[in-house]
Amino acid sequence: MGSEGPKAVVIHVTGFKKFQGVALNPTETIVNKLKDYVAKRGLPAGVTLGSCMVLETAGDGARDMLYQTLESSTANNTMNAEKNEPVVLHLGVNSGAMRFAIERQAVNEATFRCPDEMGWQPQNCPIILEDGGTTSARETCCSIDEILKLLKKKGFDVTISDDAGRFVCNYVYYHSLRYTQQKGHRSLFVHVPLFSRIDEETQMQFVASVVEAIGSTC
Repeated sequence: MGSEGPKAVVIHVTGFKKFQGVALNPTETIVNKLKDYVAKRGLPAGVTLGSCMVLETAGDGARDMLYQTLESSTANNTMNAEKNEPVVLHLGVNSGAMRFAIERQAVNEATFRCPDEMGWQPQNCPIILEDGGTTSARETCCSIDEILKLLKKKGFDVTISDDAGRFVCNYVYYHSLRYTQQKGHRSLFVHVPLFSRIDEETQMQFVASVVEAIGSTC
């Protein structure tokens, strides 16, 4: 009993590279700078920033890199399963948004409005065939209402969304939710605006605050 203690939360973060219509993806910048930013800012006790990976904005390309992250987080948790809670935080850009959005769910549908960065443009395709039709959905197990309250308390303009789109963001989120739920872990997707709408420093503060909020609500 003497070895028991509070559960540690390790949060792995992903972003995306550029894609059609978005030459500079803010999530690529955020993810590449996040480790140094968090090191200077610090995190609450029991919360650790894990891997930070930038995915290709392409269904197959993102999926392969995503599973590397997911499998790595599971493997790192094996040695200390009762104390280490891995959470995967995905960041994506909504180029038309004016505020941040916490995505409640992903839908089992790939309908890409434009070809992804590998030229794939599925229409009305189930992401996972064995999960059924395109109306199937998976919801995050993260405490998004509590996370929202914490972020609003810090003054961020953020909402909860029930529609992550049908492009690569939703595609990655669906795969991530399915995998993490099967492993008993958690996954969350957050959409951010372009830097022209909300500046880089504010977005860095926001993402660091999301990491803290996830850690405090797990």
